[in-house]
Amino acid sequence: MSGSGNSEVSGKAEASGELKAVQAALRAEHAAVYGYGIVGGKMGEERQAEAQAAYDAHRARRDAITRAVRDLDGKPEPAAAAYALPFPVTDADAAVRLAVELEERVAGVYSDVVRAAGGERRRDAAQALREAAVRAARWRGGSVAFPGLAERAAPAGPPSTPRT
Repeated sequence: MSGSGNSEVSGKAEASGELKAVQAALRAEHAAVYGYGIVGGKMGEERQAEAQAAYDAHRARRDAITRAVRDLDGKPEPAAAAYALPFPVTDADAAVRLAVELEERVAGVYSDVVRAAGGERRRDAAQALREAAVRAARWRGGSVAFPGLAERAAPAGPPSTPRT
């Protein structure tokens, strides 16, 4: 028996993992577009253009990732009517915190696409991760060591050696 059956199964599993990662990126982009609608509504005039640019960037990424889902023979998940916010957004400071949160979440899902995909899709996902990390750094006023990976780090547990 030839090994081609195994490679076909392996290819389907890889494609399935890639599709799951791309669908997660689509969900994140839907949420980011929604979230930036909130951000823009609470943002002061001095950062309104920045919020609009981020909103436009996420709409473009959402459209591109929708095409990627179709290219993988998947059915793009539609946007929800509304998304739960991680905290109340009542002023410009909270809007900035939400923008940072949105960008960090988007960077995280694109890091999953980078791991799951290859070729042009992997390159596009890496570009999307970089763009989200840059936007997060601008909103935050500083960068983090590994954008897109912070929420995936295991929480620090107790020391492995007992202290006396």
